[in-house]
Amino acid sequence: MTNKTIDFLNVLHLRGPNIWTYRSVLEAWVDIHDLEDCPSNVIPGLPDRLTTMLPTLIEHRCSIGERGGFVKRLHDGTWPGHILEHVTLELQNLAGISGGFGKARETSERGVYKVVIRAWQKDVSLAALHMGRDLLMAAIEDRPYDVDAAVAKLRDLIDDYMLGPSTRCIVEAAADKRRRIPYIRLLAEGNLVQLGYGARQRRIWTAETDRTPAIAEGIASEKDLTKRLLASCGVPVPEGEVVASVDEAIAAAEDIGYPVVVKPTDGNHARGVFTHIMTPEEVAAAFPLAAAEGSEVMVERFIKGTEHRILVVGGKMVAANMGEAVSVIGDGTSTIDQLIDSQINIDPRRGVEHEFPLYVISLDRFPAAKMEVERQGFTGSSVPPEGTEVMIVRTSNMAFDVTDDVHPDTAELACLAARIVGLDIAGIDLVCEDISKPLDAQRGAIVEVNAGPGLLMHIKPAVGQPRPVGEAIVAHLFEKDEDSRIPVVGVTGSRGKTPVARLIAHLLRLSGQYTGLACSEGVFLDGRQVETPEGTNWDAAERVLMNRSVEAAVFENGCRSILADGTVYDRCLVGVVTNVDPALHFGEFYIDSDEKVWNVFRTQVDLVLSYGVAVLNAEDPAVVEMAPLCDGEVIFYGVDPAAEAIATARADGKRSVYVKDGAIVLATGEHEEQAARIAKIAMLGNGAIDQPGVLSNLLGAVAGAWALGVAPEIIRAGVKPYDPSAPLRAD
Repeated sequence: MTNKTIDFLNVLHLRGPNIWTYRSVLEAWVDIHDLEDCPSNVIPGLPDRLTTMLPTLIEHRCSIGERGGFVKRLHDGTWPGHILEHVTLELQNLAGISGGFGKARETSERGVYKVVIRAWQKDVSLAALHMGRDLLMAAIEDRPYDVDAAVAKLRDLIDDYMLGPSTRCIVEAAADKRRRIPYIRLLAEGNLVQLGYGARQRRIWTAETDRTPAIAEGIASEKDLTKRLLASCGVPVPEGEVVASVDEAIAAAEDIGYPVVVKPTDGNHARGVFTHIMTPEEVAAAFPLAAAEGSEVMVERFIKGTEHRILVVGGKMVAANMGEAVSVIGDGTSTIDQLIDSQINIDPRRGVEHEFPLYVISLDRFPAAKMEVERQGFTGSSVPPEGTEVMIVRTSNMAFDVTDDVHPDTAELACLAARIVGLDIAGIDLVCEDISKPLDAQRGAIVEVNAGPGLLMHIKPAVGQPRPVGEAIVAHLFEKDEDSRIPVVGVTGSRGKTPVARLIAHLLRLSGQYTGLACSEGVFLDGRQVETPEGTNWDAAERVLMNRSVEAAVFENGCRSILADGTVYDRCLVGVVTNVDPALHFGEFYIDSDEKVWNVFRTQVDLVLSYGVAVLNAEDPAVVEMAPLCDGEVIFYGVDPAAEAIATARADGKRSVYVKDGAIVLATGEHEEQAARIAKIAMLGNGAIDQPGVLSNLLGAVAGAWALGVAPEIIRAGVKPYDPSAPLRAD
């Protein structure tokens, strides 16, 4: 009896750099059972059914390297593990997550594959993986599969779990190859994100930052207070007053003079804002709706013109958008509700998700639009005469880019308004007839100052050029040459990781840096144990990078932790590899060859920054082979100065660490400097020097500290009395 199914044996979420790629992935262990005997070209109709279900698979280049490459592989014959990779990635692509890394590799067990896909967010990618399996099985068995429903569900998951578009544009700008700023998502389902590591981090929450004062946010939320502050500094604002009842609102409107605006004093996103109010009856109708959106209601002068949004970042205008009036034209047969759907909402730029630059309009959902229609003598069910224009919204989404049109005086006023309120990032709303002219010349005014402004209108305008607002916010948080990274050290190998990591952390601490250490003996902050074993797990290690006090961090990375989680950091300043003993690691994760073990440990070298250092054991041939993989410098260490790698390094003028004439030597080419006499190092006494690996581990730690810039005299002072067996300090 055959078993032509696809089962998941295990799915790993590799959150950090791993043996596959620098990015987060899902690694699925997939058993295709008897489908191992059924490549795609022997299953009748499978290639055609797949490309009918997913026509966009034609864009996948696959190993052939050209458009249509994967489809060609389907017709030539490829296995379900490989197909699952591409189908899953394409489902994510259709849901709005473009691009993506994927791999499919056989294991030594017949029919079992490792399928690897880029995972921007675990829950979304896991759902896509299961949908991909179901779609593939439907295609194999010639059954229907609702691709549209699957994609719609993925979009819902993206909306629930992934960063919102405003936050995402900042994170992408930070991670761009020009800046390479690392980030940590601090809320699993929110937009609080840390940019950078340890003491050099900044934090954002959508378009708010850790430089956004709470007092300024409070001022911005109080519209009346904001207006008074702006007016006191000469910024044009509309006359108005806060009212507590319908009667007060009507009295204020008559005092100011119609038309007026009725709005909540502390609302946001234009909710409860009613413009161009012309009569006491309209004031009475608008008041309770505005009151429902805020704690108080304001009545103010209506400013003639169109509403605009100017984005100010770090005291500079970086983008500007304009709203537009939206109307329908009667055809003599359709109701206004029907005309809204057929003439306005049919626009593909409109949608309910955040990704759409224009929102869907409904009279039921927008009381201001309903009032606008009613003041013209209509309702949603009215059928206006053919050719009659009915205004629906006087100012809709501000999604029309006008950045290049803003008059310099108006831009300066917007920046002044942000400074007066105290916001580092602000959305300045103003109304005028012509944004290219000064406000004073047209009785324009600034009507609101908003904290945490949305960025989607600027990164995805309905009309006009997208603006690099994410880059502007990153530049505001980090100077051009400012390093967002603390020194990070990764230590890996088959043996000796823990003592090497502990001693490097000890020497860093002696050099004056508040040092975090995550190793198999626990988590340590500045030499004090704050968490008990095991400190090499992802969550414990990540807490070190999240700590604002940490100025340098050391991480122990075992073979298993790299395979199960990836590394907690994206790059490191120093990477240490102590040794490689393949026999110690066979058995788990389908690791069953020397080459596979070597590929795990090489990950540490791959992650060294271009200005960083790989510290490698010169007396382990497998470790020496990793040297060409390093983008930065390589320091070899070993007991024997005659080791080939050390001798070559010295001849090339490079750094190395070894033992000579009874002392640890730091060498740069042929220049030698003694770090410490062997006889005076406490940890080598009482026969410890004869124990396997003890001296080698000491040399690795010394080389690691030297690579970090720790001075030889501090290394000397640190290693001589150091006792690795001393009791650990604990809180």
